[in-house]
Amino acid sequence: MRSIFALCCLFLASAVQAADSPTVLIFGDSLSAGYGIDTDQSWGALLQQRLEDQGYEHRVVNASISGETTEGGATQIGSAIETFAPELIILELGGNDGLRGFPPARIKANLSAIAERATASGASVVLLGIRIPTNYGPRYTQAFEAVYADVASELGIAWIEFFMEGIALNDDLLLEDRIHPNAAAQPILLDNAWPVIQATLDGK
Repeated sequence: MRSIFALCCLFLASAVQAADSPTVLIFGDSLSAGYGIDTDQSWGALLQQRLEDQGYEHRVVNASISGETTEGGATQIGSAIETFAPELIILELGGNDGLRGFPPARIKANLSAIAERATASGASVVLLGIRIPTNYGPRYTQAFEAVYADVASELGIAWIEFFMEGIALNDDLLLEDRIHPNAAAQPILLDNAWPVIQATLDGK
């Protein structure tokens, strides 16, 4: 059984940082877990470096799990919050749900539950929107994509429309599966997410 406590090895913060440094928790799936690349090349590791370079004292903890769904995330979020006490949670889930054709209403309910649990703990939330291939049909893809806007609007949380912007249709930035971002794509992922992350941190 997967446990959030098994993810302690995924700390990206430097060991020299103070234990009481505020925590940014990346709570996602393979797009954030560094699937198929070295962990130190992942956008989460690059985020840690950017925070340090710009004078933030935050440590980044990457609790992302390849293959994770919103249902799994809803089950794990309580343990993640208790373990890491994050100031900010970057929520990047839903892609696996969409690829499996899960009902958008269920995806929305799970994302809302995760975000509500996070905000109830006092953490801020940044939601990273995902899109799926158009071969799932316009009705489903539109309903799926609307989930992120609806959750962000209803809960008043910051979000971006498409985390994989500039990457998803560029084979030079994808692994051979043409789904997962390669090492060259990681700085772009960070740049896509950075404006809303920075604005949220500065708004604390």
